[in-house]
Amino acid sequence: MSSEISKTSKNGSGCPVMHGGMTKSSQTPTAEWWPKNLNLDILHQHDTKTNPMDEKFDYKEEVKKLDFKAVKKDLLKLMTDSQDWWPADLGHYGGLFIRMAWHSAGTYRIADGRGGSGTGNHRFAPLNSWPDNTNLDKARRLIWPIKKKYGNKISWADLMILAGNMAYESMGLKMYGFSFGREDIWHPEKDVYWGSEKEWLENKRYDNNDDRTSLKNPLAAVVMGLIYVNPEGVGGKPDPLKTAYDVRETFGRMAMNDEETCALTVGGHSVGRAHGNGDASLLGPEPEAADVHEQGFGWNRKGGGGLGVNQVTSGIEGAWTTHPNKWDHSYLNLLLNYDWELKKSPAGANQWEPINMKDEDKPIDLADPSVKRNPIMTDADMAMKMDPIYREIAERFHKDPKYLEETFAKAWFKLTHRDLGPKKYYVGPDVPKEDLIWQDPVPAGKDFDVEKAKKLIEATGLSSSEMIATAWDSARTYRRTDHRGGANGARLRLAPQKDWAGNEPKRLNNVLGKLEKVAKETGASVADIIILAGNVGLEQSIKKAGLNVKVPFVAGRGDATQEQTDVDSFKVLEPVHDAFRNWAKEEYLVTTEEMMLDRSSLMGLSAKEMTVLVGGMRVLDTNHGGTKHGVFTDNPGALTNDFFVNLTDMKFKWKPASKDLYEIIDRATDVTKFTATRVDLVFGSNSILRSYAEVYAQDDNKEKFVRDFVNAWTKVMNADRQELKKAH
Repeated sequence: MSSEISKTSKNGSGCPVMHGGMTKSSQTPTAEWWPKNLNLDILHQHDTKTNPMDEKFDYKEEVKKLDFKAVKKDLLKLMTDSQDWWPADLGHYGGLFIRMAWHSAGTYRIADGRGGSGTGNHRFAPLNSWPDNTNLDKARRLIWPIKKKYGNKISWADLMILAGNMAYESMGLKMYGFSFGREDIWHPEKDVYWGSEKEWLENKRYDNNDDRTSLKNPLAAVVMGLIYVNPEGVGGKPDPLKTAYDVRETFGRMAMNDEETCALTVGGHSVGRAHGNGDASLLGPEPEAADVHEQGFGWNRKGGGGLGVNQVTSGIEGAWTTHPNKWDHSYLNLLLNYDWELKKSPAGANQWEPINMKDEDKPIDLADPSVKRNPIMTDADMAMKMDPIYREIAERFHKDPKYLEETFAKAWFKLTHRDLGPKKYYVGPDVPKEDLIWQDPVPAGKDFDVEKAKKLIEATGLSSSEMIATAWDSARTYRRTDHRGGANGARLRLAPQKDWAGNEPKRLNNVLGKLEKVAKETGASVADIIILAGNVGLEQSIKKAGLNVKVPFVAGRGDATQEQTDVDSFKVLEPVHDAFRNWAKEEYLVTTEEMMLDRSSLMGLSAKEMTVLVGGMRVLDTNHGGTKHGVFTDNPGALTNDFFVNLTDMKFKWKPASKDLYEIIDRATDVTKFTATRVDLVFGSNSILRSYAEVYAQDDNKEKFVRDFVNAWTKVMNADRQELKKAH
């Protein structure tokens, strides 16, 4: 056991004490001692975790009991209920709550679906301590009385976004809609890669700083600790045209097009103000670095003060519009009709201010209503004016304010709901009736005679491996992060999925041709028949292994049309590797076993489930292209534990044959018995994964292996069936 002697403080006031717990994250030696060790923690977060809620608590059901009108009424009242400990700007908290909602949702990234508003992760590190999120912990404390009042019926995740919506409503903008149903998590997410930087606002995210499209994937923010772009300009140097590239690239990674991006910029800065009326060097530590009397309340000003007038948040100081506490159209009036020049805020930040602005267009001073101050623009604001594409859109909005309001409201709805999954799982009275293509709409499924369908599937002559592989390919695209992909919709038969290399288009076309006939004859959806066929193949393989285990099936999937499928949006779901089918599209810098962990994490698999699925898929002979790597069995197509038996058998030695390929050689005869890839052997080499493999290799666990495989398989096949399970 490791132990630590706590050191005395510099003034000698503390006494040394022995304790054996790794009580600081920095104490954990594994990552530093063995940096190449696999981070299986990203899968362990899918195991049972500490959760203060009761085991049977179901938030999606509990929130339906909420008095929706009452909570919205309370939020509207809170907007102007200024508190002495953190006064509202000009008596209105709207701008602060909008920023809280925006920054909660604004971490979403389309590449892997991570981030977003759906889990309430904004309460935890690192997000709560990002420089861009300064003082948002205070916004959460301001809405705490409402959370306290309504308790379990509303999550933090829902409340933070609802507060932003009600802020806009209170300022005069009609919102497009809102859905409840975001379920809180209770620990920081371990699987999200936020960047390799070691310092706040460090810029290491571009392969080439002169090429703004070289931003590393899956990152969306351009600098560590920012939601989108640096308000002072690229690298802190004002250049609106260069900033426009950053804006376009980062908003695009959030699934926003140019029009939505411009609308969000205009609408986001049509209310509220920025704070930089003080000395930025006097700011205290971020929340996670503060002492207990300030932790979770951080970024306070050293020596006290820093409230209201003297507050420093972004460092930029001023309002964007004439009347920052109400929705109007002065933002574009000011931006487009005045010339702007570079100035410095009191905190020393670069900002743009107007030249010779009329007094009637200026906002009032925060402390003295009799004094008028220049409004300000960030470099991103100026990008809307200087970039020709954004300029054209901005002028269109300027001429048609109603169109701006509608476009912004829809874009805001998308921003705050992009990671919630299909619309049918939305909750509450304000859910819009309109189907939006980014919601990946799928028609309802159909009832059919399952047993008749199974017999017709068996009569197709398809092999068990063909049926299993096709079902897997249909389901494997699911991401728990934003509930996209999966088998529902049968988009496997539509562009772009039907042409993905990972789906073996030629094989897929043959299998689908036969299964579509079964669907037509039984009245079932193709989506249901694909999964049912996989189950039929699996049951055949279980019988071949000498066991009789039923594979659960629940009908109800529907078939999407090509018109309901956003081809460009679905491109990011294309698998470039699949450890479960032992395939990679090409060679990558990242090891195949690391890619396997990432994919398993997105699928919501535990380490145990990942292990049993890989071992089973190998002996089922489902490798991409029919390769035999990792097929450690003399009885392929039977669901046996042979993969684990031979993986752990010391009568074999492993010998590298080429990059990522190994020979499994009989020690006694020196004859190559099998071949294997890295993702095969890692289950026998990594100490943690091997401990699972050994369980499944035991003589008394042959049936356990099959049952565990069936459970994990069913989880993957039903991953997008949120009506069958809790959302998270």
